[in-house]
Amino acid sequence: MVGLNPRGSGRGTKEGAADAASAASAANTADVASLSFEQALAQLESIVASLEKGNVPLEESIAIYERGEALKARCEALLKQAEARVETITRDAEGQPAGLMPLDPEV
Repeated sequence: MVGLNPRGSGRGTKEGAADAASAASAANTADVASLSFEQALAQLESIVASLEKGNVPLEESIAIYERGEALKARCEALLKQAEARVETITRDAEGQPAGLMPLDPEV
């Protein structure tokens, strides 16, 4: 966690709060890369539910929205990796398995 100088740095209160919120947001998204798809999706669903209720203060809403964006990107990346690993079984003229090819081959 980022320490704050109690005497301030010559900045206004709003700027200091924005810097603290930005640092907290970076810390909140740092662990996203280690989450499984299921963990990231569960957290994302929880964030969406909180934001939809509308009972979260503005600064917290911004922070959890940013985490939601990071979680969404993590889920998309993991899905893309999974899709690359999924293959379909090709069959020969007699219907026998003949090999494997990507599910959605790039044309």
